[in-house]
Amino acid sequence: MDKGSGAALLVVDVQQALLDKGPWGKEQLVGSIAGLLGAFRAAGRPVVFVRHDDGPGTELAFGAPGWQVAREVAPLPGERVFDKRFNSAFMGTGLGGHLEKLGADTLVIAGMQTEYCIDATIKSAFERGYRVLVPAEGVATFDNGGLAAGQIGRFFLENIWQGRYAQVLPWEKIAEEALP
Repeated sequence: MDKGSGAALLVVDVQQALLDKGPWGKEQLVGSIAGLLGAFRAAGRPVVFVRHDDGPGTELAFGAPGWQVAREVAPLPGERVFDKRFNSAFMGTGLGGHLEKLGADTLVIAGMQTEYCIDATIKSAFERGYRVLVPAEGVATFDNGGLAAGQIGRFFLENIWQGRYAQVLPWEKIAEEALP
């Protein structure tokens, strides 16, 4: 693969309700995604967003204020937004077909929540043959099941994804490697 050919940025579930709750790594998450958005947009490379719909009566219900992509990383007009009901951004969304039309062969995946939708999306992308890059500071979550959010983040970054399903790198290095 030529350096930077077919790279797309996938921002998963960085939704207002989740960001407003103050996840672990919020500042790093927003900063790294903002940096990647700037780099991808400047290079004319595709940026794709995904929103999770948790169903009626929830803060992430379709159309609810908290369901929207967070203001800090909002899509620009013309950038594609997919809505999902499952952890994987690919399941039932049309994302795969869209990425195929774009000619994407490398996905930079960032967003929330580390142990749920980010993990499922990274593994689904890997199984579909994409080269997957994950910004080390570009995923976030909350404390869960007696584990601190920081522990969860480090565990997935270092022990689950790195070298198995993805390359985990600083966002600046990803922008350098994935873009012409």
